[in-house]
Amino acid sequence: MITKHFRLQALILCLIVFCAIPFLQGCGGGVKTPEEYLSNMKEFSTPDKTASIYLNQEWSEEDLQMDCWLGAGSKKGDKAVVLMQFPKTGANQLADSMNAVTELVETSYQISGKTDTEAPSIPDMSGVAASTCKMSAGGVTGDAYLVYGETDYAYYALSYIADKMSDGDIASFKASCSKFHEEAPEVEDNFASEMTDTIRWFNASYAILTDLNNWDYNLFGGLPANDDSAAIVQQLLPEWWDVTDRASADETMEWILSEGHRTGFVEDAQTLESFGVTAETATDDIVSMLISDYGLDEEDAKSYAKAYGMYAEFGPDAISGWDYCRAMNLLGYYYTAGYYSEQEALDKSLEVAQTMQPLFESWDGLIDSYLRGYEYWADGDSEERRTLYEELKTRDDNPYAIDFKMGLEKTW
Repeated sequence: MITKHFRLQALILCLIVFCAIPFLQGCGGGVKTPEEYLSNMKEFSTPDKTASIYLNQEWSEEDLQMDCWLGAGSKKGDKAVVLMQFPKTGANQLADSMNAVTELVETSYQISGKTDTEAPSIPDMSGVAASTCKMSAGGVTGDAYLVYGETDYAYYALSYIADKMSDGDIASFKASCSKFHEEAPEVEDNFASEMTDTIRWFNASYAILTDLNNWDYNLFGGLPANDDSAAIVQQLLPEWWDVTDRASADETMEWILSEGHRTGFVEDAQTLESFGVTAETATDDIVSMLISDYGLDEEDAKSYAKAYGMYAEFGPDAISGWDYCRAMNLLGYYYTAGYYSEQEALDKSLEVAQTMQPLFESWDGLIDSYLRGYEYWADGDSEERRTLYEELKTRDDNPYAIDFKMGLEKTW
């Protein structure tokens, strides 16, 4: 989002000021054990105390104007370390993926000559990768050892910067990383109901989008219910749904349940049938007719022909799963944003779930319909979402392990 972009650029400028110091030759020294390096270190923490590592005890901290970022350097100005934490949710969410963090760091500091290298072992951090490179900041170029990784709470970028990187510098920083510690803040969650199978069924119906948002499909609505989450969803709803309050939330829910995209989909198919199109009509013939007889351009003609193919094969409910899954998703949003109470959102979710469940025989059937609807709406393919659905089914917390045909009942 634009607001996050400018906020992040301001923080980057602060970091450049810190890093743009006249780097001097780093000290090499003989081969040391991690314990020997650590014996001359002390713990340095981010201002909010959510993350820490050990660094040379003679170093001084620098203010990076971000509570979850740590900067420290030697008194001589010959070495510096920066730890950047990017919480995955909440008001401090500045990046939504590890790729976004990597792109941010490597474009902001004009990274060049990047070479993958051995990564340090960092406690409780997954996906750890490291590289050596040249880093430019404020007109000064130095060597850097970059480390990326993530925890359940945040994405991380850690860098050790020196004029000329030695093996000893890297070994020292690996020792520092071995003492990484995260103290993730306790997240307030005001959702009071027990997470029963019925509510997990609700969550599964829109788990694909929840995961695409990097949210948690084990939570109703995908986020813990608190003020930070409310602010996030209140910003999202106007952009995607033109929902700004309770009245517009009700209006949108009424539209998607009574009409949605499935109504226009059926009307388009019936219009084509009034032109003489049948299930036996070849797709190319439909396209040619729409172009020659009705003046459509080729792209629109192909779109209508593709939609009719869905209708001919799967009937009037071919894309109903798209509308119903999005209605379930909206109800989670409405609760998180504070427009519906927990009771209201769950009651309405049960009503919608009991309407959609009989239309399909399995999760595969529902998701197939959802993906057809996505293709109809986006006028594109659904490969990314299809791949994600299949991947979700392999996870230890597979949201689709819940029996699709279970008896849905009020449990709250």
